[in-house]
Amino acid sequence: MTRESTPTVSKDPATNALAGRIRFGMTLSSEEHPPVPNVWPAVGAIAARTDDIHLGIGVTCPIMRVHPAVVAHAAATVGCLADGRFTLGVGTGEALNEHITGQRWPPADVRLAMLDEAITVIRELWDGGSVTHRGSHYTVENATLYDLPQRPIPLVVSAFGPRAARLAAERGDGLWITGTDEDTVAEWRNAGGSGPVWTQLTFCLAPGADEARRIAARQWPNTAVVGQLSQDLPTTAHFTQASSHVTEDNIAEHVPCGPDIEPILEAVDAAASAGATHIYLHQIGDDQQFFLDQWSGHIRPALAQRTVSDPQPAGR
Repeated sequence: MTRESTPTVSKDPATNALAGRIRFGMTLSSEEHPPVPNVWPAVGAIAARTDDIHLGIGVTCPIMRVHPAVVAHAAATVGCLADGRFTLGVGTGEALNEHITGQRWPPADVRLAMLDEAITVIRELWDGGSVTHRGSHYTVENATLYDLPQRPIPLVVSAFGPRAARLAAERGDGLWITGTDEDTVAEWRNAGGSGPVWTQLTFCLAPGADEARRIAARQWPNTAVVGQLSQDLPTTAHFTQASSHVTEDNIAEHVPCGPDIEPILEAVDAAASAGATHIYLHQIGDDQQFFLDQWSGHIRPALAQRTVSDPQPAGR
């Protein structure tokens, strides 16, 4: 159901090659997408059945639809299953997902305050012992997480503006952005932020350029819905209306479309130059196999030549 809490997955070899930190994933953007499962059983199943996959949630919203105590419990369980191969990303969410339980959708500054307190609740529960918390937004009474991972879970905070970047610097073990948002990375670093910088790069690989453009325009038109509007629209129908003017040409201006991998490599270079250390490649469309074939045969070998520093996330 949600866009913000789908898992991203990657091989995690002991190498500094940028190719070793590419995250695979598929997210919901419109009613054109196939069904998307609940993230927690899905990511738990992946963690339990693998031993060389690093999992990242990019990102979930622990402020409304799901109470932060529930997120803390679910993440701790995945942390136990993954044994050090799991990173939790959190953010202030979108009305599209969060309004469904009937609560009022708060303005951005209130959501940031809620996220700040939610992080406090999550960290308190991860510290162990019985937790009672009575804050401005959340109440927790006599809660204990009995199964905690041996290795701390890195908690990475999403930011798309100065205030969120400062919160990420103060409360997070890293930063989550999209694209090559140099301004947010700079704001985060100026506020004392340290650790990994995760980002998402979106594209549509397909055997033909025209086919790729059609897929991207049908399944990812919300790339044209920018700023606060993308956070406040409550339904997929509203997103469809807001992006009704988007054409295949518009999409192709913002999203690499076609069989050519060079624009993807250039986007990776730009993201790394902006400070990204962990890159999630978001392939639009149902044909993930074509992308994986291009990845193993062409993209990964090319990226293996691009090396950057690799700060490892360290949970607090």
